[in-house]
Amino acid sequence: MRLTILTGTAAAIAFCSSALADVPNVATDIAPVHSLVAQVMGDLATPDLILPPGASPHGYSLRPSEARALERADIVFWIGEPLTPWLDAPLETLARGAHIVELLAAPETTTLQFREGADLGGHDAHDEAHSQTGQPDHHDEDAEHDHDGVDPHAWLDPQNAIAWTGLIARTLAETDPENAAQYAANAEAAIAGLEALTEEVSERLEPMHGVPFVVFHDAYQYFEQRFDLPALGAISLGDATDPGAARVASIRDLVRDSGVSCIAAEPQFSPSLIKTVAGGSGIRTTVLDPMGSALEPGADFYRSLIAGLAESLLGCR
Repeated sequence: MRLTILTGTAAAIAFCSSALADVPNVATDIAPVHSLVAQVMGDLATPDLILPPGASPHGYSLRPSEARALERADIVFWIGEPLTPWLDAPLETLARGAHIVELLAAPETTTLQFREGADLGGHDAHDEAHSQTGQPDHHDEDAEHDHDGVDPHAWLDPQNAIAWTGLIARTLAETDPENAAQYAANAEAAIAGLEALTEEVSERLEPMHGVPFVVFHDAYQYFEQRFDLPALGAISLGDATDPGAARVASIRDLVRDSGVSCIAAEPQFSPSLIKTVAGGSGIRTTVLDPMGSALEPGADFYRSLIAGLAESLLGCR
């Protein structure tokens, strides 16, 4: 009996080792993507996360451990160059042999263009001046940035997360066909959870419909459109560059004149601009974090991120 048990155990170990032997090494750029990949990979393996919690995706220098993760990667999932331009060169040099999956470029992805101006509702005084005179207004210092192209914050739409989860499972299955059924089952469970999350957040945010709010930087339009909660304005551009004096003045006027109930700060940025925009009005503030910098990376991260954004916005009522 003892010999049989040992033999069975050895066979089980051999089976598990065989199943794990061909599981690809996977690297991901940011924690929301890492969370989706972790859900699909399940117990088979843990993906590497390149950008640590609290770091800005718009500018970062790789640490040696992160460079090694790219070097050993068989697959890299990333949002794309519009979010992390500093990662483009390391992918070419360090991850030459890896299958690179740019999620923004995937056919399944719903993308939105960057928005212009501090007044996201289209009522900016400078825009009105342009239409009245027929001449472009050069006063706003942010205009020269030519801030166009695809807004990369696409992970804030859970429908994109659903599409990406299926893409992640198919990509892993192509590289590791022996575990294809497991990837598919994990993805199916993850997608069911994401669909439930979308319904829960939609219901939770019903009291926020019609509540005017302003965000620190224009990173939330995917979330806004999915849950029908348009922000009135943004202090900073979508790439988090510092706003010019004209933009700050414009958003301050918007807050004063439009009955804004709340300004959403972000933990990575100084609160001084929030105080300037509020103008001593005592307006409510909340904190939104599109990167979830205070959350623990892992399979549960994405749900916590989206649910947390909803709870923070409810503080604006």
